[in-house]
Order: sequence, then structure tokens, then C-alpha cells
Amino acid sequence: MSDDVMTPPHALVSGASIAGLSAAYWLRRTGWEVTVIERAPAFRDGGQNVDVRGVAREVLKRMGLFDAVKALNTTETGAVFVDGRGRVTAELPAGPEGATAELEILRGDFARAILDRLPPGVEIVYGDTITGTTEDDGSVTVTTASGRVLRADLLVVAEGVRSATRDRIFGELVDRRPLGVNMVFGTIPRTAGDDDRWRWYSTVGGRQVHLRPDNHGTTRAILSYPRDEDLASLDRDQALARVRARYAGAGWEAARVLDGFDASEDVYVDHLTQIRMPTWHRGRVCLVGDAAWCVTPMGGGGASLALTSGYVLAAYLSSTDTGPEAGTCTDTEAALAAYERWMRPLVDSVQKLPPGVVRAAYPRTRIGLAVRTLVVKALTSRLLAPLTERFTHVAGTDRPLPPIA
Repeated sequence: MSDDVMTPPHALVSGASIAGLSAAYWLRRTGWEVTVIERAPAFRDGGQNVDVRGVAREVLKRMGLFDAVKALNTTETGAVFVDGRGRVTAELPAGPEGATAELEILRGDFARAILDRLPPGVEIVYGDTITGTTEDDGSVTVTTASGRVLRADLLVVAEGVRSATRDRIFGELVDRRPLGVNMVFGTIPRTAGDDDRWRWYSTVGGRQVHLRPDNHGTTRAILSYPRDEDLASLDRDQALARVRARYAGAGWEAARVLDGFDASEDVYVDHLTQIRMPTWHRGRVCLVGDAAWCVTPMGGGGASLALTSGYVLAAYLSSTDTGPEAGTCTDTEAALAAYERWMRPLVDSVQKLPPGVVRAAYPRTRIGLAVRTLVVKALTSRLLAPLTERFTHVAGTDRPLPPIA
């Protein structure tokens, strides 16, 4: 997309997320010079379970990473609901696209696998952030907190749901939709009572406790509950104090998780918020992953959409086929529009949560819990299990991936 055919176009990617690394991988594969800017001082390991589903599995195969990701499996074999004594009350359907996917991997392990496979020539700058952008003469100029001034043919924003760069550039087009759910994630020591299943406990007040095995000898834990207060706006100590008060008397493994979070180095607090936007590109700037469409864990498939978005973006930037309206891709903006046309149906299918899903997932009373238990038992029965399994099929499409030129 540069006027000088002798000089490869330059892409600047903000955020070494799964979406950002996927974009960096595929843009470099298609001939772009790529610079990645990441605000963290070093690569970020850790994180919770993500999975690779639907069309993202094909993207992974095209990267030559399918077997590597499968080998990094969290060791989780299934998902069960438990009561206050840890007894199983229902078991979710298993299988390649079940609640526990065939390709179940920790976020940090997934990102590391892509990082290690990046083609030569991708530059990664850690410990810096974008503070300003200007567009001029078919290029974008970026200034950073450290004083760098970088000129590129394309800026790819992959900074996540709270992207500051997105907010500066797109402003009023950013539609935040809080779901009213707080989640606290962290890694805690494994105990003899932990096993290879995802165990899910619910109690009154909509409080949930989740324990999931990992492949690092520890246990990944989640505390989740409905509340309009935004824990993500608090510092760590304040947030954990609020959560500890909220979980007083919750039972099962709640006290163990709270104590484990106090000592954990990778606690992450989130107030689930969807991002919806009428467009994901403007001029020479485009959004990928959660910065564009955060679907939240309630929708699922976020990592699959992130991985796919990097491929689809690079495919249209490398191609003369603009998609449904076949024609000639004469400039970057036409390619970005084609990228958006291909991705949007996939995103929309995940973002559209059923009415009342939060209330159904987080019953607050004992009667509500009893009803939910009966419903779950029915949905996971032999008769209805095949139907229930379909709810975990995300990021799937009958459309072929656009070709890489």
C-alpha cells in the first residue's frame, strides 16, 4: 500500500496481545515491515484459560501451530457444577467444542506460542505506549510516551477492551456496554483435592467460585458475581478487600481462593464490558480483537476471534479481492473495509447474548439456585446434551477464509 513499490509498507501494531501478535505474524508473512509496541516492560505470561474454536482452528493450522498449541493443553478434561461440599451436581458436555475445548490453553502460553513463531523482521518494543497520532499523505505518524516518533502506512490497535488509543481516535463511536458482572482471576497453589476438571460452584447473592487445572502445577481460580460497581477502577488491594467482604460465608473453596489471591502475582480484575462500534477502521487506523468488539467471557470465543482477525486483516491487505463486492482493492481503506465485512458477522453472532443471560447465570436466591440446578440437570441430560453442546460452538462460519496473496 506504499507508493514506493521498492519499499515494503510498514505496519505499527499497538499491543502484544493475541490479536496484535496474530496481526504482526500475518502482516510480516505478507511482506510488511512490522513494529509492535507493548506497554508492559516484558512479555506477559500468566492469565486464564482461553480456547481455539471454529474457524480459528484453521488459522492455527495455517500458522503451523496446531500441534504446538495442543501440546500446551491446560490438562483440563471436563467441566462440572458442584455444591457446597464439592459434590458434582451436573456435568457439561465434553468433546472438541464442549465447555472444555480440545484446544484449551492459558492465555500466556498461547501468546508465547505465537511470539516464538513470529517471522524474522518483526520488531517488538516493550515498555512504551502511544500518546498521539496524526495522519498525513497516506501515512500515520505516532508519538510515544518515551519520545519516539514513528511513521507507518498502517496503525493496528490491539490494546484490549480499555484501549486508550482507540478512545482518542474513535471517540464517540466507542459504545461501552457493561454487563454488570465483576470477575477476579488469579493463580493459586494446587492442593491434593484439585483434579483435572473445571469445577463451578454457585451460591446465594449470585456469587460464583471456579477452579480450573493448569499445566504448570498450579490452579487457576475465578471469583465472579453480578454487581454494578466497577472493581476494575480500583487498585488491587481495594478490589480484593471489596471481594473478600462480598464473599464472606460463601462456602466451598471461597476462603482458600481469597487467601490465594492475596499472595498471587497475577491477579486480574475485570468489570465485564462489551465494546460495540459502527466501524473498526478510520483512515490508516484499524482495530482488532477486544479493542474493536470485546465479547467478554459471557459470550466466549474472544481468543478465537482475536487470532482470526489478524489473519483476515493481512489477507485483504495482500489481496485484490475485496470480498462480497468483488473488485479491485486499490488502497488500504478498501482493504480495511473488506476485513470488516468478513469479520463482522462472526463477531455479531457471539456478541448477541440471550435476554436475561446474566440473571440466569447468577441466581441470587436459594430458590433461584434450586431452579437453575434443575435446569442445568435437564440441559445436560442424555436427551438434551447434544443441543446444549451447540451453545459452546462459537467463531464458526461456513464462509472460507480469504486467501493470502
